[in-house]
Amino acid sequence: MKDILALMLLPLAACLAIGGLHSYLGLHVVRRGVIFLDLSLAQIATLGAGVAMVLGLDMHGGTTYLLSLAFAFGGALLFAVTRTDERRVPQEAVIGIVWAISYAAVFLVLSRHPDGAEDLKNFMAGDMLAITGRDVARLFGVYAALGLVHWVARRQLIAISVDHAGAVSRGMRVKAWDFLFYLTFAVMVTTSVGMVGVLPVFAFLIVPAVIASLFATSFGAELAIAWVASVAVSVLGMVLSYKLDLPTAATVVCTFGAVLVLAALARRLRPQRA
Repeated sequence: MKDILALMLLPLAACLAIGGLHSYLGLHVVRRGVIFLDLSLAQIATLGAGVAMVLGLDMHGGTTYLLSLAFAFGGALLFAVTRTDERRVPQEAVIGIVWAISYAAVFLVLSRHPDGAEDLKNFMAGDMLAITGRDVARLFGVYAALGLVHWVARRQLIAISVDHAGAVSRGMRVKAWDFLFYLTFAVMVTTSVGMVGVLPVFAFLIVPAVIASLFATSFGAELAIAWVASVAVSVLGMVLSYKLDLPTAATVVCTFGAVLVLAALARRLRPQRA
């Protein structure tokens, strides 16, 4: 027991922090229908980190983080501006195009770096066992600040996510609130991707929200279910990784997938009300 706590305590603490905020924002993402927003912004932030590495900067340094954040802010601005109710070109199409271009650009940039292949693997899958106490403290600090912003602006942001057209018709400053949403999203993704990788960040964002949507319809009930799912998968994934000697980040992502399948089966087998 002491061995698993010594090895997995910091990664578990990071997962719990990530799950707390990502589960909430994941509900917004699912309601907005921009499922790949997280992957796209994460890939843009990764591109910024790749540029920093080619320039000879420390991968874990403050300058690299700020450069990644600047790239992510650019993506946030783009997505805020391009969101409309026009269905001819859905925003998900724009997000997907940006993701594909950013992903290809990361390959091009890291091809100029001697350890590019290994760096790309770390960016995508992450290395949770390398997380330090300083990383966890920074994560909690940044996420607490982001959580406060979303608590203060919760009514406006939830209203826009639930009924965008209605928010526009009521005269809300939708573009400004959207930019705030995407800006905080960019900070969140940039902070977490550097620690756990793109794929775990995506799993923590989307899977708990999808599980919650299977069993609830109100925003509050969905959030409670998403939080429970996130905590349960974090603990179970860490235990499986330790017991089976598997890569931690990949194990957590696959555990999310398994739990989602079980939740879907449970939803189908649940007796329907007359």
